[in-house]
Amino acid sequence: MISLGNLGRLSALGLKGSCVARRIQKLGNREHLYSCFVRRKTHMMKFKPNQTRTYDGEGFKKRAACLCFKNDREDEVLLVSSSRHPDQWIVPGGGMEPEEEPGGAAVREVYEEAGVRGTLGRLLGVFEQNQDSKHRTYVYVLTVTETLEDWEDSVNIGRKRKWFKIDEAIRVLQCHKPFHAEYLRKLTPRCGPTNGNTQEPTMNTDDNASLRQTASHDCGLTRLHR
Repeated sequence: MISLGNLGRLSALGLKGSCVARRIQKLGNREHLYSCFVRRKTHMMKFKPNQTRTYDGEGFKKRAACLCFKNDREDEVLLVSSSRHPDQWIVPGGGMEPEEEPGGAAVREVYEEAGVRGTLGRLLGVFEQNQDSKHRTYVYVLTVTETLEDWEDSVNIGRKRKWFKIDEAIRVLQCHKPFHAEYLRKLTPRCGPTNGNTQEPTMNTDDNASLRQTASHDCGLTRLHR
């Protein structure tokens, strides 16, 4: 491959200057555009230098998330844009930090990613995702009481947020985050809040898994088994 340095040496050896100059300009523009793209890509990706990933005894990455609702009717949910694909929407959530309780991690993640505070409600379930990587996510319900105009991810990576009706949110998520859509499909009548330590049924959201559904005694939740 001819680099800028090689073209410069060819020019010094007496090759036709105009041709070499055009190649230098073309490669220079290309390298400039590439460097701009890399800088922009790095800027848009969410990166936490001090974050430590935590795993449970079965090797699943421990995550926490919240379905953030506008009110107690739970008929509108807040989604945020993906840091990797800004034109796509996701449920706010992320990895749990060492010694962090699931409920606390869920509240922290929605504050960072969606810029909202609220009342933490019930634990909807613990969802396993095996298709791409092993994740085990504690998903809570949160009723929003405060919405910040600017928040950490909006400033750092330009993340956006938007309210969706439940059916619309499921349709939007199903396209690229089907296991996030599964959270909304498991919505059940509200019950008392938890402290973040209650062990709820595990939902396996691997699309390839064969599932059998039975009733659970907790808050009308369903338990999914292989």
